[in-house]
Amino acid sequence: MKLGLNLGYWGLVSGDDNMAMVAEAERLGYSVVWCAEAYGNDAATVLTWIAAKTERIDVGSAIFQIPARTPAMTAMTAATIDTLSNGRFRLGLGVSGPQVSEGWHGAKFDKPIGRTREYVDIIRLAFARERVKYDGDHYTLPLPDGPGKALKMIIHPVREYMPIYLAAIGPKNLELAGEKCDGWLAIFYDPEFATEQHASIRTGMERAGRTGVPFDVTPTVPVVVGDDVKACADPVRGYAALYIGGMGSREQNFYNRLAARMGYEKEAKEIQDLYLDRKYVEAGAAVPFEFIDRTSLLGSVERMAEKMQALAAAGVTTLNISGYGATQDERIATLRTAAEALEKSGVGD
Repeated sequence: MKLGLNLGYWGLVSGDDNMAMVAEAERLGYSVVWCAEAYGNDAATVLTWIAAKTERIDVGSAIFQIPARTPAMTAMTAATIDTLSNGRFRLGLGVSGPQVSEGWHGAKFDKPIGRTREYVDIIRLAFARERVKYDGDHYTLPLPDGPGKALKMIIHPVREYMPIYLAAIGPKNLELAGEKCDGWLAIFYDPEFATEQHASIRTGMERAGRTGVPFDVTPTVPVVVGDDVKACADPVRGYAALYIGGMGSREQNFYNRLAARMGYEKEAKEIQDLYLDRKYVEAGAAVPFEFIDRTSLLGSVERMAEKMQALAAAGVTTLNISGYGATQDERIATLRTAAEALEKSGVGD
């Protein structure tokens, strides 16, 4: 198992502080740094800037939003960053959610799995520098009865094959990740619940005849260092409540459904009710400690090392750290503690 660093959304801390964390992660041997986008920063600009200031660590999008770009534009952006970084880019994709897709990007959030399937197909054609011809339910290239022609990418990506990761939560989307992609960007990953999720990925891999092909399981986990494990959970409560309660509507929140499938149906409803009533502190307090502990790394180096062993046994190949700390020094220290815990665990690659 390797370590990665997930910066989340850009701008929550200063650019200098973010770059200091990236530099420390590279020094410690972390394999990749990821950046997200929602309706603030875009990930491509940030990752290009990071790539210019680093030498070895990979840069990955977690995620590029599918409704924000045409598949061809995503292929162009990915190939450009890969070229500028000398082959260090990992393309993470996700459909976002209906509120962002339709409210921010003006793109209908319909049939997301079918749309994602075609999106990945077109990107693969572009990466292979084939003339892009595609006749799907969601994308038709070139457009019929017009001046458009099938084109192939002008630039040559550094690598013959560029990895694609999918942010997936539901069973069908996990099957699609196994069928079409090289890795899974996971959230709220619990080693005990993961058996069900891995089964969906295997179903997709078997359907595509890809059994045995390397597949990178890359969850992002909050990390809080301290002697009091229950106190360590407190900084994570706002993050968990935001996703379970506020990332989506009452009718359509993928993270809320995930928490319910993990056995927290009653708690997930309570968190959502409180959050949508703008009772954010109460929503955070309603997140069960057990849920946070199952999906985070909390406490001492030794406790984290033990949890890392369980994560590796459950199939995790890249563990992305989301380090918590009240100060920059504490955030840097968290990166070092995670690296120390991995070494103690004996499951490091």
